[in-house]
Amino acid sequence: MKNAISYSILELAIVSEGNTFKQTLNNSLELAKVAEQYNYTRYWFAEHHNSGSVGSSATSILIGYVAENTEKIKVGSGGIMLPNHSPLIIAEQFGTLAHLYPDRIDLGLGRAPGTDTLTAQAIRIDFMKAAHSFPREVEKIQNYFSSDNKNSKVRAAIAEGTEVPIYILGSSTDSAHLAAAKGLPYAFASHFASTHLMNALNIYRKEFSPSEFLQKAYTIAGVNVVIADTEEEAERLYTSLIRMFFGVLTGNSQPLHPPTEMTEDLKDVMNHPSLHQMLKYSFVGTKKTVKGKLQDFIAETQVDELIMVSTIYSIEDRVKSAKLFAEVMMEINDERLLAN
Repeated sequence: MKNAISYSILELAIVSEGNTFKQTLNNSLELAKVAEQYNYTRYWFAEHHNSGSVGSSATSILIGYVAENTEKIKVGSGGIMLPNHSPLIIAEQFGTLAHLYPDRIDLGLGRAPGTDTLTAQAIRIDFMKAAHSFPREVEKIQNYFSSDNKNSKVRAAIAEGTEVPIYILGSSTDSAHLAAAKGLPYAFASHFASTHLMNALNIYRKEFSPSEFLQKAYTIAGVNVVIADTEEEAERLYTSLIRMFFGVLTGNSQPLHPPTEMTEDLKDVMNHPSLHQMLKYSFVGTKKTVKGKLQDFIAETQVDELIMVSTIYSIEDRVKSAKLFAEVMMEINDERLLAN
């Protein structure tokens, strides 16, 4: 049986050149409202620090901001970088969110710092120790959410029994082993870390152990998506993402540049092995073109859900691309239904 493929958005709140942080966060909410209207499953915020071009740093606050101003879409973290935080505080924050917005809050947990080494040490002086203890830190979170923790000497009382679903995030195979062992859903950051995607998915499915939280393996994969009315326009919009990734690779991160025509220089940049690998799962073009690429990706990976990253300069083009992506996914799911 071919099940419907859920589709969601991962939001980094990237600041476009000429925009303020305030405008950027307002645009994040505008996109979330469109996602809700077009039946996206969830809207997740990433966690990044020490960047003048990324607005998604206080993840829990942004989740509350979007949840308060929407009605039904699930809102969560993609993810909370747990070694940056006290598990007790995260449990209290997400327990609070769960009471305010019942059955709508997701907690995705990752191991990476979401920043450079110096900043990671500024966030938490024992970051490396916490990173090595990631499985234990996840277990602490689970204990704080458990109703059985009410007799413990250390409690996150507001979190107990709230049943906030936990997702393990990753960009390597380590996280696949952990998600499988704990019987938790698994989200892979293939929108920038494509190398280990298939191996990680295979490990997770092979080793998955059913739990009280999840009876069957559940996988989510990140993809970059840029859809426009013509191939030329989509390619033009894509140039902003190419420049952003090139800036990351060269240590020269800047606000997201306006799109330009696709030049020979940019094509050469795209052929750089590192950049080419990072952008491997970027689907760019018209609805028809992107639909074909997505169908191939779904057939290859057999994922249960796609979480789309929309790195486009203007909010108008982001919204249009998100609407077209939803239309593509609805068409794909209708065809899967007819095939059953």
